[in-house]
This record gives sequence, C-alpha cells and structure tokens, in this order.
Amino acid sequence: MIPRSIDDLKRRNRGLARIAEATVGLMGRTPDYMNVKFASFAGRWRDWLGADGRNEEGARNLVAFQKRLAREDISLTHTIIHPTIDKSTDAQIVGTACPSTGPPRPRAASVVRGARILATLAPFADEIAVYPAHPLPAGAEAYALAFSIPVDTPGLIFMCRDSASAPGAAVFDRPLSTRFDEQDAFVIFDDVEIPRERLFIDGQIDVYNTLPLTGLRDNLTNQTTIRALTKLEFAYGLATRMADAIGDASPTTHEMLGELLDYAEVARSAVLLSAEHGRDVGDGVWFPTAAPSRRCGRCSPRGSRASTRIIMLIGSHNLLAAPSRRQLDDATLRPLIDEFLHGAKGAGAEERAALFRLAWDFVGSTLAGRNVLYERFYLTSAARNRITNHLRNADRARAYALVDGSWPPAARAADSPRRDPREETLMQTLVPMVGGLMLALLMTTAGAAQAATFVYVSNAEDGDIGAYALLPDGSLVPGARVGAGKPVMPMSVSPTGAFSTPRCGRSPSRSSPTPSIPRPEH
Repeated sequence: MIPRSIDDLKRRNRGLARIAEATVGLMGRTPDYMNVKFASFAGRWRDWLGADGRNEEGARNLVAFQKRLAREDISLTHTIIHPTIDKSTDAQIVGTACPSTGPPRPRAASVVRGARILATLAPFADEIAVYPAHPLPAGAEAYALAFSIPVDTPGLIFMCRDSASAPGAAVFDRPLSTRFDEQDAFVIFDDVEIPRERLFIDGQIDVYNTLPLTGLRDNLTNQTTIRALTKLEFAYGLATRMADAIGDASPTTHEMLGELLDYAEVARSAVLLSAEHGRDVGDGVWFPTAAPSRRCGRCSPRGSRASTRIIMLIGSHNLLAAPSRRQLDDATLRPLIDEFLHGAKGAGAEERAALFRLAWDFVGSTLAGRNVLYERFYLTSAARNRITNHLRNADRARAYALVDGSWPPAARAADSPRRDPREETLMQTLVPMVGGLMLALLMTTAGAAQAATFVYVSNAEDGDIGAYALLPDGSLVPGARVGAGKPVMPMSVSPTGAFSTPRCGRSPSRSSPTPSIPRPEH
C-alpha cells in the first residue's frame, strides 16, 4: 500500500504489527519489509528519473514492478551489501567483486557479474531485488544497477549458511527453531542476463547515489520499528512469566524487567509518533516522519542484547534443566518431574518446562545466536548510525537556544558571538550535505578504520561535492559524490566535523520537463 493520509499510515502500522506478531518479531525479512520499500520507491517515482529525465524508462519499469508486486503477492528478497574481500581496497568498488554490468546480449539489456551479501529469505522468495544502498564513487557507472529478477534466473547462485532450523524436533522442545529460521545467503551473479523491462537503474550513478536520501529510510525504519516493538514486548512478557514461574520477586529482577519495558515503550512511542506526524511528500503520498523510528533504530541493537542478557540472568541454570517432550511423556519419569520440577504458585511441571524451553530457543539455541549477530548489525552498525545521526542533524536551533538562554543577560550581551544570518543559512545547507558525505564514507569503508582517516571535499564548481578516503599509503580513494547545487566554493572537512569555506554563491534554479508515468499501485 502507498499511504495517502495519516489514517493510511496508522492502518498500515496495524497490518505490519499483525505480520510481526506471527513470528514474535524474530524474522527481519518477512515479505512486508520489501513491500514497504517498493511502495516507498513507487510513491516517489520522480526521484528515479534522474537529471533531465534520462532514466524515464527505469522509472516506468519500477512503477510497473511495484504494481505486480502488490497484485501477485510476490515474496521478494534483496541483496545490497558489497562483499568483504580486502577492507583496505573494498571502498574503491571499481575492480572489486561488486556486481557490475558487461556488454549487453540480444535477449538482455544488461549482463551482471559479481557478488553481494546478504540475501535473507532467499530460499523462500520468488524474486530478488538489487537497488541502491551505499553511494558509489565517481567512475563506477558500471556498478550503478537496480533490478529485480526471479530467483531461478540462470547464473544466479545462492550459497546459504548452515541451517539454524530444527525440522525434526518436537515443537514443544524447539518452538521457535522449528518455524522461524528465515535463512541468509551469499549471492553470486555469474553472467546473469537482466531483461530491459526489469532494469530500474543502468549506469545512472547520479540517481543511484541520491535515492537512499529520498525517504526510503523513513518507511523501512517504520516497518523495522514495529517488528522491534513486537520482539521487545515478547521478550518482556517471556521474562516476566519466567520470574513468576520460579517465584522471583527480587528488586534486581524487577529492575531488569523494568529495563525491558523501557525499551518496549520507547519503540511504541516511535511507532505512534511516526504515523501521527506523517507528512505529504508530493503527489498525494504520505510518509511517516523519520526522526522517531530512526532514533529508536539506533537503540534497537542495545534492546536486543538487553533481552538476551536479562532472560539468561532470570533463567540461569533453569534454562538447562527443562524436560523435553519425550521426557514428559515417559511414564516412569513423569511422576518424578511433576514432584521435583514444578513451578511456583501452583505452576505445573509441563507449564514450567514449556516456558523455559521457549526461553532457551530465544536466547541459547543456534537460531538465537544467529539472531543476536543479525540484530547487532541490522541496518548497519549502531555506532555508524549514531555518528550519521549527529552529522546529519541540521536543526540544532532549540538546543543552541537553550544553551544561550542559560547565561545571565549581561554575559550573553558581552560574550555571545552573534551569528550572521547568512552563515546560519550556509550551516543549514552544509550540515546535511557533510553528513551525507560522512555517511557515504562510513558505509564504503565498512569498518576499515585505517581507510577512513580524512574526508576531502572537492571544488564544487561543477555542482558536485566529492568525498575521498585517505589510505595508509597516502593515496586517495574516491568516495561518493553529492549534488551540491553550487552552494559552496572549495572547502575541506576534518574528522571532527569542523569545516571552513572562503566564499559562497548560488546557482540559478534549473527545471526539466516531467515525463508522464503511470500512477503507482495503491
């Protein structure tokens, strides 16, 4: 659904919550995740046109695909992360294992070769999509690709991790592992032919690099926050029931339960605020406001780790002493289990065993270990997200006003520097732009600290600002380029975020005719 009002946003939230409840929030890539993304893409289809409408065909293909996705109930997976081969050179993109296009063939507009990670849900999906996530450096046009193809397309190979499922186990023993392993796969494109009607971007690097900043995250973080809320509520309920089952009413346990509740309520507030403060983004399309869900997303890995820690502390050794279904059904053992392994306040042995086996599958099984790793790096690392959050926060007016207002009037008049209104305007232009460049650098380096020593911003005479990573050998690797609209002349950015500029100017506004494209599916 493409929301057309705040009521639509709230209605979509209720539907997403029902889907998350089916897996108690454990599956991060149920098909609604990609449905929300492509509804976002189609709702802002003009963003796919590119300069002067050069990508009109790709935008048309995208809108047509979103309609089919909605009408035919397609299960869609995706893969957007470049493989890690050598962190000191991976950021260069060109010449790496990232998927790139080769010469077209008679039956295909593009032939793709390379690899990506991580296609979660791949073995259960109908199709796989590739689309922009991390900005590409200049000269990487062959890597600027977006498309969707069936998972049985010749040359498309999925290498799945070891299974964390337990298909032969009793559901009583492994209530989560028997049902909720969504699988993850490394994807290889071995000269895969992409039909023209399936291409959304084919070499238009300007479109590729700007799409992640056009509202995509507003919607996907809304869906992921609803899933996180569901998982946190489940963890809180499970931990509380465990404490009751063994009569644990200690202040320490109550404090831990309160901590879990705090995480859940923060997520709930984010979900409610995102819809309540939704906004019209054009063409009658409404997006949830981004700030609450994005900020909650920064805390989600912490909440996930807290859930595991608290359930382990409350369960303790009892997690390792929960009878299995077979033991409970054994005529000799059952009387002894009923006598020595029942719970507090009249809880029976079977009720207690079911509760603690559920808890073990949630925090101690192979599936649980995979989920801990998955949540830690969900939507990239929390540390990178927090850095990006600060650098892209352009609206600091209230925070600064509170600081300025705390000084005595005389001190303010004598000591406070007065900021030129033109400087304030320039700050509002530069802060999000610099944040975008830092985001590009953090993403492309993917954790290679030695490859992200400095960022240099090039002359903006051409309307672009370019980021460069300084490698240990002193060479510069081109990073992403961001359209600047000529607001600044040459400047440099330091790791602390401080920057300077000698002069500024403004380019005349440019307009281009808007192609007529069929209306996206509602």
